[in-house]
Amino acid sequence: EVQLVESGGGLVQAGGSLRLSCAASGFTFVDYAIGWFRQAPGKEREVVSCINIGDGTTYYADSAQGRFTISSDNAKSTVSLQMNSLKPEDTGVYFCVTDQQDVCSRDYDPTMWGQGTQVTVSS
Repeated sequence: EVQLVESGGGLVQAGGSLRLSCAASGFTFVDYAIGWFRQAPGKEREVVSCINIGDGTTYYADSAQGRFTISSDNAKSTVSLQMNSLKPEDTGVYFCVTDQQDVCSRDYDPTMWGQGTQVTVSS
């Protein structure tokens, strides 16, 4: 059974940093793409960043480029999202996601989702 367990969310002031982690299990980690989606209040879920574990290629949404860094620890089957220079518009529930077929790209459309972790950035 695929499991994605997020941690690291919280409340932070604008300009601060948070590090989200996703512990993955139940599948061959290096064969998948894993990413982070965000759902802001009143908005649809959107991809923030993702990584193809096998070759390390990554994608960042324009809103995340230059501020967020996604990384994987293959030995621990974890993916982290380091978020710096946070803005109030980064507020939302962040979901760790994966898919057996789809690859990380702008059009990433994963089918497996974690429970989510809340990130709140105050102004």
